[in-house]
Amino acid sequence: MEYADDLSSEALAVIIFDIIRVHQLRITCCLHAYGMLSNGEQANDLRSRRKFSRLQRIPAQVRRLTRLVGLTDKSCIDNLRMDRNCFGRLCVILRERGGLDDGRFVKVEEQVAIFLCVLAHHKKNRVVGFDFWRSGQTVSHYVHVVLKAVIMLHELFLAKPLPVDDQCQDWRWKWFPGCLGALDGTYINVLVGSEDKPRYRTRKGQVATNTLAVCTRDMRFVYVLAGWEGSAGDARVLRDAVTRTRGIKVPKGQYYLCDNGYANSDGFLTPYKGVRYHLKEWGPAAVVPQDSREMFNMRHTKARNVIERAFAVVKMRWGILRSASYYPIRTQIRLILCCFLLHNFIRGEMMVDPIEQELDGDYEALNIGAEGDEPTYVDTIEPTPAWNNKRSELAETMWLNGNVHPP
Repeated sequence: MEYADDLSSEALAVIIFDIIRVHQLRITCCLHAYGMLSNGEQANDLRSRRKFSRLQRIPAQVRRLTRLVGLTDKSCIDNLRMDRNCFGRLCVILRERGGLDDGRFVKVEEQVAIFLCVLAHHKKNRVVGFDFWRSGQTVSHYVHVVLKAVIMLHELFLAKPLPVDDQCQDWRWKWFPGCLGALDGTYINVLVGSEDKPRYRTRKGQVATNTLAVCTRDMRFVYVLAGWEGSAGDARVLRDAVTRTRGIKVPKGQYYLCDNGYANSDGFLTPYKGVRYHLKEWGPAAVVPQDSREMFNMRHTKARNVIERAFAVVKMRWGILRSASYYPIRTQIRLILCCFLLHNFIRGEMMVDPIEQELDGDYEALNIGAEGDEPTYVDTIEPTPAWNNKRSELAETMWLNGNVHPP
């Protein structure tokens, strides 16, 4: 009886061993079949990659760039926000003075076109890489390369203001002798870390940077200060710009037009408070000015509106300014500055700005002269009685000259 039990135990062990061997054989066959399948897929991947080799992609890349800058001005403006002549001059300047060089496979023209597409349409690197038949890494590399070159040439792209003189015939500006232009701030959305969002949150709840800009009468920017948190007040940003070593320079006796977010101080002329001011309050159906203060405010807002138009044109031109980008905050600020600089270049090179045509009104272009001797600059933004008296004198002069309106 005990022998039979031992025999049955041995037979059971043999059966179990046979089952294990069968399973091992099946697993080995499955792994072998999977290996063959994987090798086949790798071979298919290699064959598909060969179809898009670098040599075979070059004709498609050339055709893409030719369609952008080699066919019509309309295509170039729609995609790069400038015509073909302006694009060619920008490439020459960046090559000769900005330090851009032709890469092994990417020429300067394509580098600049990639960068402008990112700014104009706020496309992601992978989307731009697909359009230009380039990798996302290549797009990211040349975006930073061209950005650095444009920032290096900021002194070349920034405008030089000319004060209003006695011979000025522009009905908006002839009432403000010595005026250099207009000044204001604008909010541009940015992307920051969670710990920094409270500092960058504006009074309207947006996460943005408070960007100060100064422009001439022809909507070209003289000075741009970006990077201040959205929670910072306009007066605080202006104080920082005035006190910086390379900040905004306002010669004594000259000034910029500002709104009531700033103090009426030497070099910065603001409207009267508590008096009608905004353009919508001076429409065709509005009551004519009743005193010198209202007259001053009406003409002040019509002249200062140039900075609002300039902001509108810049944001319409560059899509990257209309929504937050996914670059580090330092790079976002540099991209903002670059947009303002390229706006100046376009307005200086193109006879007609197609973006401005979408807005009502027209402004005559002015010739920007060279700087003369070094004058004495304003170094404070505190309100002064003398500047209040100057504003009152201007208001009285306007009122005494009558309600003269353009035809």
